[in-house]
Amino acid sequence: MSGKSHVSWQPSDQEISLMSDFLTYLKMHHGLSFDNYEQLHTWSTIDNTDFWNLFAKYSDVNFTTVPKATLISANHIMDDEWFPGSTLNFAYHLLKRRDDETAIIFKEENGNRLDMSYQELYASVSKLSGFLKKSGIKKGDVIGAVMTNRPETIVAMLATSSIGAIWTSCSPDFGIEGIIDRIGQVEPKILFAVDGYQYGGKYFDLTENILSLNKKIKSLNQIILVQENPLKEINAIPEIINFKDCLLNDHDLEFESLPFNHPLFIMYSSGTTGKPKCIIHGAGGTLLQHLKEHRLHTNIKKNDRIFFFTTCGWMMWNWLVSALASEATIILYEGSPFFPDPNHLWRIAEEEEINIFGVSPRYLSALMKEKHKPKNHNDLSSIKTILSTGSPLLIDHFEYIEKNIKSNTQISSISGGTDIISCFALGNPNLPVYRGEIQSKGLGMAVKIFNDSGEEAAIGSKGELVCTQSFPSMPIGFFNDLNNKKYKNSYFKKYNNVWAQGDYASFTDHGGLIIFGRSDATLNSGGIRIGTGEIYRQLEKFPNILESVVIDEEDNQDSFVSLFIILRENKQLTEELIKKIKEEILLKDPDVKGFNIGANIGESAGAGIKDHIHFHVVPRWVGDTNFMPVFGHTKVMVDGLFETYDKLKPEFDKRK
Repeated sequence: MSGKSHVSWQPSDQEISLMSDFLTYLKMHHGLSFDNYEQLHTWSTIDNTDFWNLFAKYSDVNFTTVPKATLISANHIMDDEWFPGSTLNFAYHLLKRRDDETAIIFKEENGNRLDMSYQELYASVSKLSGFLKKSGIKKGDVIGAVMTNRPETIVAMLATSSIGAIWTSCSPDFGIEGIIDRIGQVEPKILFAVDGYQYGGKYFDLTENILSLNKKIKSLNQIILVQENPLKEINAIPEIINFKDCLLNDHDLEFESLPFNHPLFIMYSSGTTGKPKCIIHGAGGTLLQHLKEHRLHTNIKKNDRIFFFTTCGWMMWNWLVSALASEATIILYEGSPFFPDPNHLWRIAEEEEINIFGVSPRYLSALMKEKHKPKNHNDLSSIKTILSTGSPLLIDHFEYIEKNIKSNTQISSISGGTDIISCFALGNPNLPVYRGEIQSKGLGMAVKIFNDSGEEAAIGSKGELVCTQSFPSMPIGFFNDLNNKKYKNSYFKKYNNVWAQGDYASFTDHGGLIIFGRSDATLNSGGIRIGTGEIYRQLEKFPNILESVVIDEEDNQDSFVSLFIILRENKQLTEELIKKIKEEILLKDPDVKGFNIGANIGESAGAGIKDHIHFHVVPRWVGDTNFMPVFGHTKVMVDGLFETYDKLKPEFDKRK
């Protein structure tokens, strides 16, 4: 993208950002001066030990034992040790504030609202921590959760980490097998669970799921239940206790002093085969990265109100909760973003005077297809930043936000992942926003783009997003991974001693980034690499296409692309629509070759879309079928698409 790209937002001279405050701190206290962000970033990677050490001091990280050094380098960056010899406690930093100001605002789709002050949060964590200790929980034990996005979940996580136990969570909509494939692997001693939840106006009873988990996860000693339906007698089972009963006794909260890399979270990342990877993240690295990203890159200040639409099964929940360490107010929402109508989240933004509002491109695409204009229904003057992650934020999304949500607002597309529980590239309050671009590389992150030869790519050239140095929030390992074999194969197989994130990207001449999609999903049609985002970008223009996935295939050594789409209810995949799709893609992306479209019909529920919709597999051959694949409502399962296609292919072969 050239320097003529449209500027969507410029920083104001009237507000001093925390990034500017950090620059002043470096100049006044350490004699360091930088003319621009590129110079600051270069210093933060070349002198990365100085950067991380000084930022830890700037952000008042409370080391109960001071580090012997900032970094001990190893032969492989996977084995580098950050802040060796130091101790701290993650929960302490999120509970350092203990006044009557609001820490958490909780909203449900049915209109229920609850708020919790910092003092109330601290008191609840104190009581629950005491209960867990009396139940025999100690540092290193695993505590699991199958919880909705509610205050009790945060209380449970903070009580767990105050002791030094390890927190891991799944969203209830993962289903029994999905939960067991994740939490079952790490053998939790206690499971926090909710007995039901409401989504899209419907109530989902989880009683049988909880009873099943109690039987199937053999390591469990106890289930602590948050009851949505107090009339049920599920807590009459000896192993199940009501969450409220754990808060009956006062307890003096003690924060266990733990090594910098003591395990804090276990996160899950699905591969193409086998059970999900269980990624272990350390307390110190998670804290330090989140403080940097919140304060310097997102400009979260004391008493700011931040919202991100997420479940407890996505790393953005962990990222959101860490904003308590910046003394902000976090807004939790549980339910469908489209119930009772598409304006629901924006009403909440107005009512709660949210300053930083986070959603996914998928949500924005759904609003675009609904032709909804939040600015016509709400006063959104409190919003200063709109965050987006989960997939690439396209130029059309930027334009939609500017025209229909709020103009002159910082649009911060951020990119990282569960693998690092943080970001490689994200917003910057001191830089302009260009449509279609992520503003900047993260400080302390040696992010580069490599070409197919493993060399640094030129500006504007597409390639693999990599990180050439270690950073504090790298995983400390995978659960039950002997000699870190899975860990190394996941990120260091492609390049020796260089982290490969798996994103297909390019730098712009503004110093920003464009993410085109997953590099492992990059298509290779006719020998030309095509980022999936380049196709999705054009499909966004079709209002009747709600979801889409493209795959790369070969037939007699001839490669071609197949498209799977979800259409609105009662809409048909006609020859005319197929022609228009091809024409749009070929018009905008002339390198796309061999694009094939066909259809079969089956039912599914779409992520965050309230309409009843139909799932159309779109392979090379056109025809209907009796196969009816069903996918989870949180995301399209690509593996399932391949499985469905494999089943259908013989049938379509007959009709060639």
